[in-house]
Amino acid sequence: MTSLLDAPAAPAGTPGPARPRWARPALAALLAATAVLHLWGLSANGYGNEFYAAAAQAGSQSWKAFFFGSLDAGNSITVDKTPASLWVMGLSVRLFGLSSWSLLVPQALMGVATVALVVAAVRRTVGRAGPALLAGAAMALTPVAVLMFRFDNPDALLVLLLTAAGYALVRALGSPWALRWVVLAGALVGTAFLAKMLQAFLVLPGFALVYLVVAPGPVRRRLGHLLAAGAALLVAGGWWVAVVQLWPAGSRPYVGGSTDDSVLELALGYNGLDRLDGSGAGPRSGDPGLLRMFGADLGGQVAWLLPAAIIALVAGLVWTARRPRTDQVRAGLLVWGSWLVVTALVLSLMSGTFHGYYTVAMAPAVAALVGIGAGLAWQRGARVVLAATAAVTAVWAWVLLGRSADFLPWLRWAVLVLGLAAAVGLVIGRLRRLAAAVAVVAVLAGPTAYAVQTVATSHTGSMPTAGPTVAGGTSAFAGPRGGGTRPSSGSPGGVPSGSDDGQFPGGQATTGRGDRPAGAGGDRTASADVVALLEPGAGSYRWVAATIGSQTAALYQLATGDPVMAIGGFSGRDPSPTLAQFQAWVAAGDVHWFIGDGTGRGGGGPASRIGQWVAATFTAQTVDGETVYDLTSPAS
Repeated sequence: MTSLLDAPAAPAGTPGPARPRWARPALAALLAATAVLHLWGLSANGYGNEFYAAAAQAGSQSWKAFFFGSLDAGNSITVDKTPASLWVMGLSVRLFGLSSWSLLVPQALMGVATVALVVAAVRRTVGRAGPALLAGAAMALTPVAVLMFRFDNPDALLVLLLTAAGYALVRALGSPWALRWVVLAGALVGTAFLAKMLQAFLVLPGFALVYLVVAPGPVRRRLGHLLAAGAALLVAGGWWVAVVQLWPAGSRPYVGGSTDDSVLELALGYNGLDRLDGSGAGPRSGDPGLLRMFGADLGGQVAWLLPAAIIALVAGLVWTARRPRTDQVRAGLLVWGSWLVVTALVLSLMSGTFHGYYTVAMAPAVAALVGIGAGLAWQRGARVVLAATAAVTAVWAWVLLGRSADFLPWLRWAVLVLGLAAAVGLVIGRLRRLAAAVAVVAVLAGPTAYAVQTVATSHTGSMPTAGPTVAGGTSAFAGPRGGGTRPSSGSPGGVPSGSDDGQFPGGQATTGRGDRPAGAGGDRTASADVVALLEPGAGSYRWVAATIGSQTAALYQLATGDPVMAIGGFSGRDPSPTLAQFQAWVAAGDVHWFIGDGTGRGGGGPASRIGQWVAATFTAQTVDGETVYDLTSPAS
């Protein structure tokens, strides 16, 4: 029996290393299987995160909303992220109409492309097809990656762009066209900033240091290349920021999530330091600490192969310690190892708002290190290291599967037995190839089961998680994976009590009302009666309705297809619009309805004052449990 790790080698880092005949068909099969995994039953996720779905819908209706990333086509306020991922979805919705598929298929295709890039980067590093395919399989089967490449959060585009940057850097380290590749890497990281702001920059310290130390040529040339890459990063990530900052504030939407209508403040504050130091504390998965990734909340998301990746990094650096400075295998270890170490430390120690799906940013690094380490260990005949890695990974999988005791209870024992048996076989050496194959099956069985369960379960809302329910979690919202408590249909603004930032977890699919797909809003759906009330004459208004907070706004905007203003942005606490501005819009006949009881919302800021003014000025109606006000008919 031939092991994948026995594929013929070529000089690592050389253009176009030789491939065995089976390599291309195997890669095609891996990518096809990844596509099936990401596309199967995709419509069960409905609109995924309605917050981003509504913004994509708005972008498909208004080019201004498209450019700025507005939540509504009336352009009252943007989402609280930079808009690159919305551009992809907005174009898809513009071309194919609003549906689960038009929103989510682009993310699924990003997942396939990410797997292909991981395979290409590892193959170029180790010169072998087998380890590269192992890395690709590890990436494809990481549960949190399966989750996020079937969802409409910005993380899918972030991971694709960063993986492409990692591949470009690997190419730069072994190419006569190093400048072109390193500049491309910088531009890709800059573009990733437009997907999810400062999280994209977690790879920068490692990438820059690795290039400075490992790249060929004199130090002066390497520094020049890095300066050129930095310039490319600033242009790729800064052009949109510059346009927004220079655009007259009165003729563009308010920058959602910021306190002063500034993208820079949004990036450095709400989506930056506030997330690290806890000053913007909100829901979070797991307690901060060095072992956070191994805890009940996050272990099953991304950590199945994390011990193997750590072993591969340490052993690989020891094995390559005496190689030349420009050695490509060590360079690959440093590229992906620096990515993993910096990202894992930041995510582990940050004390602000933290969701488990953030860990998808670690998946490419874990997968690449596993592939490189396996290839290097096999080539060196390091039986003890291979055996120890298989045994440790199998025992760790046994622990992880034990946290979901009711989920395939036989699997944890099967993984443990197979993994330990494979470890023994790798040490003995007589059936080394068979043992290696069994080891691969054992270490991938757990994440595969979690990945399949993730595909079979619908996920919607703001806090989706992969895999089955686990015991001992400390998330802000306890409950089944992909589920949780939701506010009732009549709660104003749709923000659950006790939530610091107005977020709530994704729910299981339920039967939606009207034409909305099941699962588009978890347990909460737009009232058909309220939708029927909003629709007559909707085209005559800039906003068919207004409400405090984005959740209800997105819900009714997706249901009606017409702009709905989210007063106060995501949480209802953004200082936009002001009471005077809202009163002017109402006086001009721009807003038809107000949804919500108008009191007790917005944290005492402008949104609260707007709600109180509406309640005092207009007559309340109750429609299917929702309180609504006709803003064109003041109370007499």
